[in-house]
Amino acid sequence: MRIKNLNLKNFRNYVDERIEFGAGLNVLYGKNAQGKTNCAEAVYYLCTGTSPRAKRDKQLIRHGEDCAEISAVAEGRYGELEISAKITENGREIRVNGNKIVRNADILGNLFAVFFSPQELRLIQDGPDERRRFLNVSISQLSRSYYIALVRYNRILEQRNNLLKEKDLGTVYGTLPVWDEQLCKYAATVARSRADFISRLAPIAADFHQKLTDGAEHLKISPEKKYVGSEEELRNRLYGELSNNYDRDIRLGYTASGPHRDDINIEIDGADAKSFASQGQTRTAALSIKLAEVEIFKELSGEYPVLVLDDVMSELDLPRRKKLVGLTENSQTILTCTHAERVLYGLKTVKIKIEGGTVKK
Repeated sequence: MRIKNLNLKNFRNYVDERIEFGAGLNVLYGKNAQGKTNCAEAVYYLCTGTSPRAKRDKQLIRHGEDCAEISAVAEGRYGELEISAKITENGREIRVNGNKIVRNADILGNLFAVFFSPQELRLIQDGPDERRRFLNVSISQLSRSYYIALVRYNRILEQRNNLLKEKDLGTVYGTLPVWDEQLCKYAATVARSRADFISRLAPIAADFHQKLTDGAEHLKISPEKKYVGSEEELRNRLYGELSNNYDRDIRLGYTASGPHRDDINIEIDGADAKSFASQGQTRTAALSIKLAEVEIFKELSGEYPVLVLDDVMSELDLPRRKKLVGLTENSQTILTCTHAERVLYGLKTVKIKIEGGTVKK
């Protein structure tokens, strides 16, 4: 899968620009704060329907304008695809091949993308929320059924948490089993899908980590053991856990069990990465996970996703930069950096200079 061209109109600092991409490595270079990351963000938005940086879509609109428009023509194993998004202060309209997308779930699976930026170090450094976010975004692109189960799980979870705050305990105790039956159904799908994904991810990420570190370090990724088993086993186990802890949840005012609380274990040479990894080790581990994600997309969808690497080179030494470029040769890669180094990127690379939200040919 590859994006052939990208059109930006009143998106971030772009007025009206068209960018042509090659099938391999595309280097967007230029000084800081010129719009390179904005371009990478637009690509990811068309693939996932979300921004990796903005909390609200209206933040993507160029200052002083009423709306932003982004569109791309892509090519995959099923032929050519056109996807566009019009973003206004009050909402958005996304179209695929001219057809309006009504459900968020239908955005996913048209274009695949894996995104890495310095902020992705939170995957290692921050709390469980970041690792669950990584799983949710990645698996949702590959499985609409997962995305739908996740959305329904979160809705029911919100209703259960509201119930736990009710003052009439008779109503609470009498109604909880009804919510729990539905909650556990979707929880099992979410937990099982995550466990399957992690089992695929772990050995591939470990292999990439070995290559990036010349075998000097070993990366180990594993799910929490309590969420291992078939969907039926997970459903029954969680239902029992919820049933046995009504008093605790009522006292806390929220649901303390379920996949909304789970985590991924990430270790480097047997030590917890979050607690003991250096900045360099953290970056290498996060990169290894993202490269493994690319391979899983290929394995499950039949084609490589677009790999977006935003400002990833600045903290890597030259040998690791060269290794990283070599490891991305199978997929279309959009890489942002401040310099297009000849020694690193080679003659076949498409180099695109960005200056003040303008593409310099």
